[in-house]
Amino acid sequence: MIAIIDYDAGNLRSVEKALAFLGQKAIITRDRAQILSADKVILPGVGSFGEAMGRLRRYGLVEAIRRSVDEGIPFFGICLGLQLMFESSQESPGVEGLGLLKGKILRIPDCPGLKIPHMGWNSLDIKPDSRLFAGVPSGEYVYFVHSYYLKAEDEAAVAATTEYSTHIHAAVEQGNLYACQFHPEKSGDVGLRILKNFVEL
Repeated sequence: MIAIIDYDAGNLRSVEKALAFLGQKAIITRDRAQILSADKVILPGVGSFGEAMGRLRRYGLVEAIRRSVDEGIPFFGICLGLQLMFESSQESPGVEGLGLLKGKILRIPDCPGLKIPHMGWNSLDIKPDSRLFAGVPSGEYVYFVHSYYLKAEDEAAVAATTEYSTHIHAAVEQGNLYACQFHPEKSGDVGLRILKNFVEL
């Protein structure tokens, strides 16, 4: 069973539907016991970094997330979920993230001719040994919606990058931690392959 963490951050149903299409049983929950007994855990989300961390704390989910990660359960952050896995964000100064991985979330720099938020399809430069992107060749396009981007401290954890005004760490994987800044559930067959790779870990 896959637990999709419910912290009122939106975009949960589309992830659930994509998993159902792949024949996977998923439950949207904020119940600690369900999260800790899941085979996999997904943290999706859209919205503000600070507000999202506030909700995770209010619902008692920070400890549940950290414990599930410590117990080795494969954990997948999507969009805002990726950002929350890191230490801090320029969007919400002074707010601590989950700190599961080292790195900072920065605002996409203004650039003539490019709109922020970045909304649309961008191609990925994928590391060939990535488990999350197994069978997905570099150059494939995925769907992004974001104004802030990841700069990971450990380049070895970066599984894929993209370019939009700056060099963006678009996906990471380290140990049992996986995350994408883009939305695999909205990225067609390529996104479904990425989700399938995660559930088959």
